[in-house]
Amino acid sequence: MGIFSRTRDIVAANFTDLLDKAEDPAKMIRMIILEMEETLVEVRASAARTIADQKEMRRHVDKLGKLQDSWTEKAELALSKGREDLAKAALVEKQKAADMAGQLGDEIILLDETLRASEEDINKLQTKLREARTRQNQIVTRLESAQNRFKLREMVNGPRMQEAFSRFDMLDRRVDMAEGRADAAGFGAAPKTLEEEIAELKSADKVDAELAALKARMGKEG
Repeated sequence: MGIFSRTRDIVAANFTDLLDKAEDPAKMIRMIILEMEETLVEVRASAARTIADQKEMRRHVDKLGKLQDSWTEKAELALSKGREDLAKAALVEKQKAADMAGQLGDEIILLDETLRASEEDINKLQTKLREARTRQNQIVTRLESAQNRFKLREMVNGPRMQEAFSRFDMLDRRVDMAEGRADAAGFGAAPKTLEEEIAELKSADKVDAELAALKARMGKEG
């Protein structure tokens, strides 16, 4: 069974109330749009049939008009021949055709009113359909946004993220240990004695003297 029973139900529908009461708003709006599209097709089909009926009636009215002209000519001919009885009978037939044309004219007027009402209904349905599609896009966007936020929060607060940060903490601890070992390696080294420092200076002087002698000798040889 559809959500709406008549076109005016759709026109009067409050989508906000319908969606607020729905357990699944996305599904509800899809059903609403589907039924509105089907109703729009039905109303347009009905309007097309009405237009076709009008055209057929107008053709019939035209034929009846020609028939009236024909009976008028026949009545004139009968009178010209002195047959008043035949002329009267022809006028009776003409009147029948006129009455039928009048009835068809009244029906055409009623169909015109029906078409105007159908056109109004179609315009209202199209407006409502655009509104429903806009709401559908809004709902889809909001649902996608909510799902993305949920996934993000689940990722941030979930066990996998906690595990990853635990691993970072473990790596930081390992780096701290390595740096600690490097710093501790210099602990306990005994400072040089005065004699050791003086001996190093003497050794350096010997090297410098030997270097100078080597330069002088090479200069003479050169």
